[in-house]
Amino acid sequence: MQKISPFLWFDDQAEEAANLYVSLFEDSEVTHVTPGPGGRAQWVGFTLAGQGFMALNGGPQYSFTEAVSFFVRCKDQGEVDRLWTQLTDGGEEGQCGWLKDRFGLSWQIIPDRLSELLSDPDPDRSRRAMQAMLQMRKIDVQGLEDAANATEG
Repeated sequence: MQKISPFLWFDDQAEEAANLYVSLFEDSEVTHVTPGPGGRAQWVGFTLAGQGFMALNGGPQYSFTEAVSFFVRCKDQGEVDRLWTQLTDGGEEGQCGWLKDRFGLSWQIIPDRLSELLSDPDPDRSRRAMQAMLQMRKIDVQGLEDAANATEG
């Protein structure tokens, strides 16, 4: 059992959220559901990509903010597109690869290539990639590549 786990407070959608999240990532499953009053889930344990999580149906007292988000490293544009589409369904798009899912939880869906371009040894390529990223909602790898490879002048 891992020592530290994210703990997510939902109004009453913990099980629905866990089921959505485990459907999106490999090596993911709902590990347990503890019923509460009325037989609805009170606690939900689940893993995403091998990382353990706990979720609670705790009522409307608290809600998620952008101060906490899950950063997802994506191997390619196809993975970015798939996760972006599924997580923004009923949610909302943000800037620079950020989004909120339909439960209000913030995610960053970021292709590995973005980090590579932003750490390019050529500062001009890195700057152009950064400027392109700042104009994007969902990260577009080809758009980043085109910007990084553009010649100025």
